[in-house]
Amino acid sequence: MSSHGVIQRYKKYLPITARTPALTLGEGGTPLVRAEALSRELACDVYLKLEGCNPTGSFKDRGMVVAMAKAAESGARAVICASTGNTSASAAAYATRAGLQSVVLIPSGQIARGKLAQAFVYGARILALDGNFDRALELTRELGEAHNLAIVNSINPFRLEGQKTAAFEIVDDLTRAPDILALPVGNAGNITAYWKGFVEYAQVKNSALPKMWGFQAAGAAPLVRGVPVPDPHTIATAIKIGNPASWQGAIRARDESGGLIDAVTDEEIGAAYAFLAAREGVFCEPASAASVAGLLKKQREGKLARGQTIVCVLTGNGLKDPEFALASGFKVETLPATSKALLDALGL
Repeated sequence: MSSHGVIQRYKKYLPITARTPALTLGEGGTPLVRAEALSRELACDVYLKLEGCNPTGSFKDRGMVVAMAKAAESGARAVICASTGNTSASAAAYATRAGLQSVVLIPSGQIARGKLAQAFVYGARILALDGNFDRALELTRELGEAHNLAIVNSINPFRLEGQKTAAFEIVDDLTRAPDILALPVGNAGNITAYWKGFVEYAQVKNSALPKMWGFQAAGAAPLVRGVPVPDPHTIATAIKIGNPASWQGAIRARDESGGLIDAVTDEEIGAAYAFLAAREGVFCEPASAASVAGLLKKQREGKLARGQTIVCVLTGNGLKDPEFALASGFKVETLPATSKALLDALGL
Protein backbone atom coordinates (compact mmCIF):
# COMPACT_ATOMS: atom_id res chain seq x y z
CA MET A 1 0.00 0.00 0.00
CA SER A 2 1.20 3.51 -0.78
CA SER A 3 2.85 5.42 2.09
CA HIS A 4 1.93 8.82 0.68
CA GLY A 5 -0.84 9.21 3.27
CA VAL A 6 -4.53 9.97 3.09
CA ILE A 7 -4.22 13.56 1.83
CA GLN A 8 -2.31 12.46 -1.26
CA ARG A 9 -4.30 9.29 -1.88
CA TYR A 10 -7.79 10.73 -1.43
CA LYS A 11 -7.33 14.47 -1.96
CA LYS A 12 -10.10 14.71 -4.54
CA TYR A 13 -12.53 13.66 -1.79
CA LEU A 14 -11.03 16.01 0.83
CA PRO A 15 -11.20 19.81 1.39
CA ILE A 16 -7.65 20.31 0.13
CA THR A 17 -6.50 23.50 -1.61
CA ALA A 18 -3.28 24.48 -3.37
CA ARG A 19 -2.17 26.09 -0.09
CA THR A 20 -2.73 23.00 2.08
CA PRO A 21 0.60 21.46 3.12
CA ALA A 22 1.10 17.87 1.92
CA LEU A 23 1.48 16.67 5.51
CA THR A 24 1.91 12.95 6.22
CA LEU A 25 3.47 10.41 8.52
CA GLY A 26 2.36 7.58 6.24
CA GLU A 27 -1.10 7.21 7.77
CA GLY A 28 -3.88 5.18 6.16
CA GLY A 29 -3.63 2.05 4.04
CA THR A 30 -4.18 -0.08 7.14
CA PRO A 31 -4.65 -3.87 6.80
CA LEU A 32 -8.06 -5.46 6.38
CA VAL A 33 -7.49 -8.94 7.78
CA ARG A 34 -9.96 -11.83 7.64
CA ALA A 35 -10.77 -12.99 11.17
CA GLU A 36 -10.73 -16.76 10.75
CA ALA A 37 -11.75 -17.76 14.29
CA LEU A 38 -14.33 -15.01 14.65
CA SER A 39 -15.82 -15.89 11.25
CA ARG A 40 -16.31 -19.48 12.44
CA GLU A 41 -17.73 -18.32 15.76
CA LEU A 42 -20.28 -15.98 14.16
CA ALA A 43 -20.95 -18.00 10.97
CA CYS A 44 -20.21 -14.82 9.02
CA ASP A 45 -17.38 -13.51 6.86
CA VAL A 46 -15.65 -11.19 9.33
CA TYR A 47 -12.74 -8.84 8.67
CA LEU A 48 -10.70 -6.72 11.08
CA LYS A 49 -9.70 -3.19 10.04
CA LEU A 50 -6.43 -2.79 11.93
CA GLU A 51 -6.33 0.95 12.60
CA GLY A 52 -3.67 0.38 15.25
CA CYS A 53 -1.23 0.12 12.33
CA ASN A 54 -1.37 3.90 11.80
CA PRO A 55 1.80 5.87 12.71
CA THR A 56 0.83 6.72 16.32
CA GLY A 57 -1.09 3.46 16.79
CA SER A 58 -4.70 4.56 16.34
CA PHE A 59 -7.35 5.65 13.85
CA LYS A 60 -6.97 9.26 15.03
CA ASP A 61 -4.09 9.81 12.60
CA ARG A 62 -6.42 9.80 9.58
CA GLY A 63 -8.35 12.81 10.76
CA MET A 64 -5.49 14.51 12.54
CA VAL A 65 -3.35 14.81 9.42
CA VAL A 66 -6.11 16.75 7.64
CA ALA A 67 -6.98 18.87 10.69
CA MET A 68 -3.31 19.72 11.28
CA ALA A 69 -2.65 20.54 7.62
CA LYS A 70 -5.63 22.90 7.61
CA ALA A 71 -4.51 24.46 10.92
CA ALA A 72 -1.10 25.17 9.41
CA GLU A 73 -2.74 26.54 6.27
CA SER A 74 -4.92 28.91 8.35
CA GLY A 75 -1.95 30.31 10.30
CA ALA A 76 -3.02 29.02 13.73
CA ARG A 77 -0.57 29.95 16.48
CA ALA A 78 -0.88 26.52 18.12
CA VAL A 79 -3.30 23.59 18.40
CA ILE A 80 -5.24 22.37 21.41
CA CYS A 81 -7.26 19.27 22.23
CA ALA A 82 -8.93 17.44 25.08
CA SER A 83 -8.11 13.77 25.16
CA THR A 84 -8.55 10.40 26.83
CA GLY A 85 -5.30 9.40 25.14
CA ASN A 86 -5.22 8.60 21.44
CA THR A 87 -6.13 12.11 20.30
CA SER A 88 -3.31 13.58 22.39
CA ALA A 89 -0.74 11.21 20.91
CA SER A 90 -1.85 11.91 17.36
CA ALA A 91 -2.20 15.67 17.83
CA ALA A 92 1.26 15.94 19.37
CA ALA A 93 2.90 13.93 16.56
CA TYR A 94 1.24 15.77 13.70
CA ALA A 95 1.72 19.18 15.34
CA THR A 96 5.45 18.47 15.54
CA ARG A 97 5.41 17.37 11.92
CA ALA A 98 3.63 20.61 10.93
CA GLY A 99 5.89 22.83 13.06
CA LEU A 100 3.13 23.81 15.50
CA GLN A 101 3.02 23.71 19.31
CA SER A 102 0.37 21.40 20.77
CA VAL A 103 -1.50 21.76 24.06
CA VAL A 104 -3.26 18.72 25.50
CA LEU A 105 -5.85 18.77 28.29
CA ILE A 106 -6.37 15.39 29.93
CA PRO A 107 -8.56 14.16 32.80
CA SER A 108 -6.12 13.58 35.67
CA GLY A 109 -5.29 9.93 36.31
CA GLN A 110 -7.63 8.67 33.57
CA ILE A 111 -5.29 8.16 30.63
CA ALA A 112 -3.34 5.03 29.69
CA ARG A 113 0.38 5.51 30.26
CA GLY A 114 1.36 4.37 26.77
CA LYS A 115 -0.65 7.23 25.26
CA LEU A 116 0.61 9.75 27.81
CA ALA A 117 4.19 8.75 27.00
CA GLN A 118 3.56 9.38 23.30
CA ALA A 119 2.22 12.91 23.84
CA PHE A 120 5.18 13.65 26.11
CA VAL A 121 7.91 12.49 23.74
CA TYR A 122 6.33 14.27 20.78
CA GLY A 123 6.66 17.53 22.71
CA ALA A 124 3.10 18.42 23.70
CA ARG A 125 2.35 20.73 26.62
CA ILE A 126 0.28 18.35 28.77
CA LEU A 127 -2.06 19.76 31.41
CA ALA A 128 -4.00 17.37 33.68
CA LEU A 129 -7.32 18.63 35.02
CA ASP A 130 -9.32 17.63 38.07
CA GLY A 131 -12.35 16.71 36.01
CA ASN A 132 -13.53 14.28 33.33
CA PHE A 133 -13.08 14.38 29.55
CA ASP A 134 -16.28 16.31 28.96
CA ARG A 135 -15.09 19.17 31.20
CA ALA A 136 -11.69 19.13 29.45
CA LEU A 137 -13.46 19.51 26.09
CA GLU A 138 -15.51 22.46 27.39
CA LEU A 139 -12.32 24.24 28.44
CA THR A 140 -10.67 23.36 25.12
CA ARG A 141 -13.50 25.10 23.28
CA GLU A 142 -13.22 28.17 25.50
CA LEU A 143 -9.46 28.55 25.10
CA GLY A 144 -9.38 27.73 21.41
CA GLU A 145 -12.06 30.20 20.44
CA ALA A 146 -10.68 33.01 22.59
CA HIS A 147 -6.99 32.74 21.68
CA ASN A 148 -6.76 31.57 18.03
CA LEU A 149 -5.77 28.04 18.95
CA ALA A 150 -6.93 25.43 16.41
CA ILE A 151 -9.13 22.91 18.18
CA VAL A 152 -8.28 19.46 16.80
CA ASN A 153 -10.88 17.35 18.60
CA SER A 154 -13.52 15.67 16.46
CA ILE A 155 -15.66 18.83 16.68
CA ASN A 156 -13.16 20.00 14.05
CA PRO A 157 -14.88 19.07 10.74
CA PHE A 158 -11.54 18.38 9.06
CA ARG A 159 -10.98 15.50 11.50
CA LEU A 160 -14.08 13.74 10.23
CA GLU A 161 -13.07 14.40 6.64
CA GLY A 162 -9.82 12.52 7.19
CA GLN A 163 -11.43 9.72 9.16
CA LYS A 164 -13.96 8.98 6.41
CA THR A 165 -11.08 7.68 4.24
CA ALA A 166 -11.14 4.40 6.20
CA ALA A 167 -14.56 3.70 4.66
CA PHE A 168 -13.07 4.31 1.20
CA GLU A 169 -10.30 1.80 1.90
CA ILE A 170 -12.74 -0.87 3.07
CA VAL A 171 -14.78 -0.56 -0.13
CA ASP A 172 -11.61 -0.55 -2.24
CA ASP A 173 -10.24 -3.66 -0.51
CA LEU A 174 -13.50 -5.66 -0.47
CA THR A 175 -14.61 -4.23 -3.84
CA ARG A 176 -17.94 -3.61 -2.09
CA ALA A 177 -19.30 -2.26 1.16
CA PRO A 178 -19.77 -4.79 3.98
CA ASP A 179 -23.25 -5.70 5.19
CA ILE A 180 -22.34 -4.45 8.69
CA LEU A 181 -19.63 -2.15 9.97
CA ALA A 182 -19.09 -2.65 13.72
CA LEU A 183 -17.06 -0.16 15.73
CA PRO A 184 -16.59 1.25 19.24
CA VAL A 185 -18.31 4.54 20.04
CA GLY A 186 -16.95 7.11 22.49
CA ASN A 187 -16.99 10.71 21.32
CA ALA A 188 -18.85 9.38 18.24
CA GLY A 189 -16.76 11.14 15.60
CA ASN A 190 -15.67 7.86 14.02
CA ILE A 191 -19.12 6.37 13.40
CA THR A 192 -20.14 9.75 11.98
CA ALA A 193 -17.11 9.87 9.69
CA TYR A 194 -17.41 6.27 8.47
CA TRP A 195 -21.03 6.81 7.52
CA LYS A 196 -20.10 10.01 5.67
CA GLY A 197 -17.40 8.09 3.81
CA PHE A 198 -19.65 5.19 2.82
CA VAL A 199 -22.38 7.56 1.59
CA GLU A 200 -19.93 9.64 -0.47
CA TYR A 201 -18.16 6.63 -1.96
CA ALA A 202 -21.46 4.95 -2.83
CA GLN A 203 -22.18 7.84 -5.17
CA VAL A 204 -18.83 7.30 -6.93
CA LYS A 205 -18.52 3.51 -6.84
CA ASN A 206 -22.23 2.70 -6.91
CA SER A 207 -21.63 0.51 -3.84
CA ALA A 208 -24.29 -0.49 -1.34
CA LEU A 209 -24.37 0.98 2.17
CA PRO A 210 -23.61 -1.01 5.33
CA LYS A 211 -25.62 -1.08 8.51
CA MET A 212 -23.65 0.86 11.15
CA TRP A 213 -23.41 -1.04 14.44
CA GLY A 214 -21.87 1.07 17.19
CA PHE A 215 -21.03 -0.23 20.66
CA GLN A 216 -20.48 1.78 23.82
CA ALA A 217 -19.19 0.60 27.20
CA ALA A 218 -22.13 0.01 29.56
CA GLY A 219 -20.71 2.46 32.12
CA ALA A 220 -20.30 5.14 29.46
CA ALA A 221 -23.31 4.70 27.19
CA PRO A 222 -25.09 8.06 26.80
CA LEU A 223 -26.28 7.28 23.26
CA VAL A 224 -27.90 4.07 24.48
CA ARG A 225 -29.50 5.75 27.50
CA GLY A 226 -30.49 8.85 25.58
CA VAL A 227 -29.03 11.23 28.16
CA PRO A 228 -25.47 12.32 29.09
CA VAL A 229 -23.65 10.24 31.70
CA PRO A 230 -22.11 12.65 34.24
CA ASP A 231 -19.63 10.14 35.71
CA PRO A 232 -18.70 7.58 33.02
CA HIS A 233 -16.69 4.52 34.03
CA THR A 234 -15.19 1.63 32.06
CA ILE A 235 -11.94 -0.28 31.56
CA ALA A 236 -12.06 0.95 27.96
CA THR A 237 -10.60 4.39 28.65
CA ALA A 238 -10.62 5.46 24.99
CA ILE A 239 -14.44 5.44 24.97
CA LYS A 240 -14.93 6.68 28.53
CA ILE A 241 -17.00 9.70 27.44
CA GLY A 242 -20.32 10.75 28.91
CA ASN A 243 -21.43 13.44 26.47
CA PRO A 244 -20.21 12.75 22.90
CA ALA A 245 -19.35 15.75 20.73
CA SER A 246 -20.71 14.01 17.63
CA TRP A 247 -23.94 12.81 19.30
CA GLN A 248 -26.26 13.83 16.47
CA GLY A 249 -23.93 12.48 13.78
CA ALA A 250 -23.89 9.07 15.47
CA ILE A 251 -27.67 8.94 15.75
CA ARG A 252 -27.99 9.97 12.11
CA ALA A 253 -25.54 7.23 11.04
CA ARG A 254 -27.48 4.66 13.04
CA ASP A 255 -30.89 5.70 11.75
CA GLU A 256 -30.02 6.33 8.10
CA SER A 257 -28.15 3.02 7.83
CA GLY A 258 -30.81 0.97 9.64
CA GLY A 259 -28.18 0.08 12.20
CA LEU A 260 -27.96 0.15 15.98
CA ILE A 261 -26.03 1.52 18.94
CA ASP A 262 -25.87 -0.78 21.95
CA ALA A 263 -23.83 -1.22 25.13
CA VAL A 264 -21.43 -3.98 26.18
CA THR A 265 -20.17 -4.63 29.69
CA ASP A 266 -16.56 -4.42 30.79
CA GLU A 267 -16.63 -8.20 31.18
CA GLU A 268 -17.77 -8.62 27.58
CA ILE A 269 -15.08 -6.19 26.38
CA GLY A 270 -12.42 -8.10 28.33
CA ALA A 271 -13.55 -11.43 26.89
CA ALA A 272 -13.47 -10.08 23.32
CA TYR A 273 -10.04 -8.54 23.94
CA ALA A 274 -8.73 -11.93 25.09
CA PHE A 275 -10.41 -13.72 22.16
CA LEU A 276 -8.75 -11.45 19.60
CA ALA A 277 -5.30 -11.95 21.13
CA ALA A 278 -5.51 -15.68 21.80
CA ARG A 279 -7.53 -16.77 18.75
CA GLU A 280 -6.70 -14.21 16.05
CA GLY A 281 -3.19 -13.09 17.03
CA VAL A 282 -4.39 -9.48 17.15
CA PHE A 283 -3.47 -7.26 20.11
CA CYS A 284 -5.79 -4.26 20.38
CA GLU A 285 -6.49 -1.78 23.13
CA PRO A 286 -9.56 -2.57 25.30
CA ALA A 287 -11.86 0.00 23.65
CA SER A 288 -11.24 -1.58 20.23
CA ALA A 289 -12.59 -4.89 21.48
CA ALA A 290 -16.00 -3.31 22.11
CA SER A 291 -16.85 -3.83 18.43
CA VAL A 292 -16.16 -7.57 18.66
CA ALA A 293 -17.88 -7.80 22.05
CA GLY A 294 -20.95 -6.27 20.47
CA LEU A 295 -21.04 -8.79 17.63
CA LEU A 296 -20.70 -11.70 20.05
CA LYS A 297 -23.50 -10.24 22.17
CA LYS A 298 -25.81 -9.86 19.17
CA GLN A 299 -25.16 -13.45 18.17
CA ARG A 300 -26.05 -14.65 21.69
CA GLU A 301 -29.27 -12.65 21.45
CA GLY A 302 -30.10 -14.29 18.10
CA LYS A 303 -29.91 -10.93 16.30
CA LEU A 304 -26.99 -11.63 13.95
CA ALA A 305 -27.99 -13.38 10.74
CA ARG A 306 -25.55 -15.96 9.38
CA GLY A 307 -23.56 -15.47 6.20
CA GLN A 308 -23.10 -11.71 6.33
CA THR A 309 -19.92 -9.83 5.45
CA ILE A 310 -18.86 -7.81 8.49
CA VAL A 311 -15.98 -5.41 9.10
CA CYS A 312 -14.94 -4.81 12.70
CA VAL A 313 -12.94 -1.64 13.27
CA LEU A 314 -10.13 -2.11 15.80
CA THR A 315 -9.33 1.49 16.59
CA GLY A 316 -6.05 1.24 18.51
CA ASN A 317 -3.00 -0.92 19.14
CA GLY A 318 -2.77 -2.98 22.33
CA LEU A 319 0.57 -1.38 23.24
CA LYS A 320 -1.37 1.80 23.98
CA ASP A 321 -2.45 0.25 27.27
CA PRO A 322 -0.07 -2.57 28.23
CA GLU A 323 -1.01 -2.29 31.91
CA PHE A 324 -4.42 -3.74 31.09
CA ALA A 325 -2.88 -6.86 29.59
CA LEU A 326 -0.35 -7.29 32.38
CA ALA A 327 -3.01 -6.87 35.07
CA SER A 328 -4.86 -9.98 33.89
CA GLY A 329 -2.58 -12.46 35.67
CA PHE A 330 0.62 -12.16 33.64
CA LYS A 331 3.67 -13.67 35.31
CA VAL A 332 7.12 -14.78 34.22
CA GLU A 333 8.35 -18.18 35.32
CA THR A 334 12.03 -18.00 36.35
CA LEU A 335 14.08 -21.16 35.94
CA PRO A 336 17.68 -22.27 36.46
CA ALA A 337 19.68 -21.75 33.26
CA THR A 338 19.93 -25.45 32.42
CA SER A 339 18.57 -27.71 29.71
CA LYS A 340 17.04 -30.01 32.33
CA ALA A 341 15.05 -27.19 33.92
CA LEU A 342 13.71 -26.15 30.53
CA LEU A 343 12.81 -29.72 29.58
CA ASP A 344 11.06 -30.28 32.92
CA ALA A 345 9.11 -27.03 32.64
CA LEU A 346 7.99 -27.89 29.11
CA GLY A 347 7.23 -31.52 29.93
CA LEU A 348 9.57 -32.79 27.24
